[in-house]
Amino acid sequence: MQHPDPTLVLFLGPFDPSGSSNLPADAVTCARLGGHALSVVTAVHVQDTASIEDICAMTPEFIDDQARCLLEDMNVQAIKAGPLYSTDAVRVLAQIAADYSQLPLVLQLGTPLETGSADDSDAEEVLAAVFELLLPQADLVVAEHGLLAHWHNDGLLPTIENGTPALALRQFGAQWVLTTGTPIRPGQGAHLLQGPEQATFNWLWQPPSTRLSDSDGPLACAATLELARGLPMPQAVENALKKAAHLAASTFQPGMGYRIIDRSIHE
Repeated sequence: MQHPDPTLVLFLGPFDPSGSSNLPADAVTCARLGGHALSVVTAVHVQDTASIEDICAMTPEFIDDQARCLLEDMNVQAIKAGPLYSTDAVRVLAQIAADYSQLPLVLQLGTPLETGSADDSDAEEVLAAVFELLLPQADLVVAEHGLLAHWHNDGLLPTIENGTPALALRQFGAQWVLTTGTPIRPGQGAHLLQGPEQATFNWLWQPPSTRLSDSDGPLACAATLELARGLPMPQAVENALKKAAHLAASTFQPGMGYRIIDRSIHE
């Protein structure tokens, strides 16, 4: 009996040799959820489970050539990106997103890191480029509430009267913003989804019981797959939350740093 072809998703991100986050973790998560991952390496880390020691950023020409090679060959159904470490990489993705605007674009935001790359971008310049060039094209942005609050306190995000820091991302043009760990009342947090016409949805968020590497990665990956399959945003996110929670239920600690989601389990 022939099975239907898997959903094709293009992932742009750094290669994490520990397998705990970004590439190849997204590729394995994608396969667990019934998709097929196409990967564009934007940088290579030197790291273990505890920390990143060094980063080698790919040239913008390499990123652009690899992405377009895949997009022109296969029927890609969605794009997930993040993190990006240079303004050049941001510009490349912005042009690709504009050329393939029919594809859902999911951005997983994290703290930009210094790479010492030739374009002399510092972290704040990279973040400003993401806000200016990518958020207006993003269908969904996934970020931790604490990270956005930190950016707000540092003056990197504008103050929105009677609003959360996530609403500032909407002001930049993002269609939908999903924040994890958003406080909604004392002692209780939520996954908060905010979108057009003040649409707001929330689901209970439970903080990880231990230090977990890339806890939002499976969620962003699952949401990308659900959008690629044509689901409307609130339903896509709700489905993704259930699948991500199931994945994150099994973890292990292979080194001295963070625990890793055990993606090897077969059901």
